[in-house]
Amino acid sequence: MSTSSEPVYVTSGLLRLTRPQLIGTMTGLLLAALLAAIDQTIVGTAEPRIIASLQGFDRYPWVATIYLLSSTVSVPIFASLSDRYGRKPFFMLGALLFVVASALCGAAGDLTFLPIDGMGQLIVFRGLQGIGGGMVTGILFTIVGDIFSPLERGRYQGLFAALWGIASIFGPTLGGWLTDNWSWRACFYVNLPVGAIALAAIYFEFPHMKPKGSSRQLDWGGFATLIGTVVPLLLALTWATQYGWTSTRVLSLIGLSVVMLVALLIVESKAAEPIIPLELFGDPVIAICSTAAFVLGMGMFGTIIYLPLFMQGVLGVSATQSGNLLTPLLMGTVVASIIGGQTISRTGEYKLQGIVGSILIAIGMVLFARMDGETARSYVAFAMVLAGLGMGFLQPVYTLAVQNVAPRARMGAATSSTIFFRSIGSTVGVAAFGSVMLTQYHDEFTRSIPPGVPEQALKYFENPLLLVQVRPQLEQMFGRAPGGLQLLQTLFLDVKTALMHGLQEIFFWSAVIMGASIVLHLFLRRVPLRGKPSADDAAAAAAASVH
Repeated sequence: MSTSSEPVYVTSGLLRLTRPQLIGTMTGLLLAALLAAIDQTIVGTAEPRIIASLQGFDRYPWVATIYLLSSTVSVPIFASLSDRYGRKPFFMLGALLFVVASALCGAAGDLTFLPIDGMGQLIVFRGLQGIGGGMVTGILFTIVGDIFSPLERGRYQGLFAALWGIASIFGPTLGGWLTDNWSWRACFYVNLPVGAIALAAIYFEFPHMKPKGSSRQLDWGGFATLIGTVVPLLLALTWATQYGWTSTRVLSLIGLSVVMLVALLIVESKAAEPIIPLELFGDPVIAICSTAAFVLGMGMFGTIIYLPLFMQGVLGVSATQSGNLLTPLLMGTVVASIIGGQTISRTGEYKLQGIVGSILIAIGMVLFARMDGETARSYVAFAMVLAGLGMGFLQPVYTLAVQNVAPRARMGAATSSTIFFRSIGSTVGVAAFGSVMLTQYHDEFTRSIPPGVPEQALKYFENPLLLVQVRPQLEQMFGRAPGGLQLLQTLFLDVKTALMHGLQEIFFWSAVIMGASIVLHLFLRRVPLRGKPSADDAAAAAAASVH
């Protein structure tokens, strides 16, 4: 009769888990991913109510900008630190910070003992929330890489990508419901119980694997120069649409970012334990995947933000439907993420899936570029489904391919590179495409202005994004003069035409960019996915202690 009490492991990665550990860990990871994903969409719906409550219209862009800045910078820093000190402490710290910051965001304006007003409080707390979200996002997929062998990871990474898509679909609807039935503060407080369960699951069931052999030399120079590179760059890209690419503010920030980038490369080439190991990018798979992630962020994610504008401003869909406009695209992403992840796990083939995904996105962009004011909504939905399928097929590819070739000691830094470059790419895309659209819009609209338009009314037409909000004031202004409302109607028709041509320009260049992405994926080297830990992984496991 056997008296062995050896645990039965059900995973074959570097970090082997029993079934209860796997269930608890995956529950915590999925809930944390849900929090980070839904936060990006739920707040947008509540933003008009937040601005009215906190009287902060002049600072409303910072609610999103500060989160983008802090989360983007956090991803590579804490992913690299997790390579040295273990995943568990940083993941839990990130989730805890996210939950606490969510509670503070919900209380913004009520904390009268603070020396700043309610909008200022919200902006500061959103920055803290972004740090927590960046820590969670940067480490989450690395933990999946620790638990499962390369051949197993596809189905689980596809599951996380699908969850992200589902959260994006239901986030705006949930945000609207909470805001209407409770308060905008509920959009932040809803994170608290979910985050508490995620923290408990990770704390009790995910073992702490502590790497050994690290010199423990923190790369302070790398931290400073990375922040000095990314923050001015993202600020410049965010402000380029508002102030223009040639403004002193934007050019100064871009110049500072370039100088700090040179400093970052010098510092990282000499650091004992760099946060961004430059030798990683000597591997052609990591180099191609990082470049492709940047291109995907620019061409696809930089375009998504303008699709609702086309639907509302050109096709005349009501603003109340804006939360559901991207549903076909996101449903395509969910389906393809699940199918793609399963396919990679069964076949070990990721290159072909990357090529197919990039082709589908490119076709979707071409279809978007052909849209005009007479386009049927079914056509738009079909194009969205194609682009969504392509995006879903691509999302698991980069992480899997990078983790398959990255040294175990640099797994966190390598995994975070694709997330980091995609985030930078999407910011570049939004800024560049916004500048292209507004330039085309202004040139065409200015040429079409009929005589008799009051000078003070023209400033309202400078930004087509705000026309819906200011339409009542315009109707009141034009209604005072004979034939004024007819003149206003003519102006709105001119706006629609100019806006359509500006958006068509965006979709055209996005199609070009995603066409170039196909070529990138053709050069992606096919490396067979390992079905069990390699000799290097076994050595890494032997050199680590599990608590």
